[in-house]
Amino acid sequence: MSGPPPAGGAEPGLYHERQRLELCAVHALNNVLQRPCFTQEAADDICKRLAPDARLNPHRSVLGTGNYDVNVIMAALQSLGLAAVWWDKRRSLERLVLGQIMGFILNVPSHVSLGFVALPLRRKHWLAVRQLGGTYYNLDSKLRAPARIGGEAELRYRGDAEGTPRGTPGATSTSLLSLWQSFPPGFPCPRAL
Repeated sequence: MSGPPPAGGAEPGLYHERQRLELCAVHALNNVLQRPCFTQEAADDICKRLAPDARLNPHRSVLGTGNYDVNVIMAALQSLGLAAVWWDKRRSLERLVLGQIMGFILNVPSHVSLGFVALPLRRKHWLAVRQLGGTYYNLDSKLRAPARIGGEAELRYRGDAEGTPRGTPGATSTSLLSLWQSFPPGFPCPRAL
């Protein structure tokens, strides 16, 4: 699922999954973790654990195509010993202690399209932002390749909709999760969730 080599100044070897079905939550998890830890099946198992007696699971699409909610993301991260912390958008981004945050998962409004036809609808979309080698990258699965954001100053920049890089914490996200706790390069991925 790893896309082509990153373009536009992206770091070589940067892991980036591309969008498939409504699996943006799974792609955001794997992109922020920089390895393929979670699958649709693992996310579906988490959904079943979160609502074991539900006929229609409230944590995913009834069509079975994904569209997982924040509870699935939080449970997935907790299975790895990572803490996902909600960031109150009313607080200044200057208060983020970036040295203690390994990445971000954002929920942003996204346009809906069928092939090349854009529909007048907007849905929520999960994406990841991660710092590697001192540079932050937008790892949105809808992008062809990771998009370079820059350093801390660029990440914190809160301009207008046109001045803010899409997918950064200063953008118009509806939810922002910051992932805390650094982990060694060889951390284990869960086998059975």
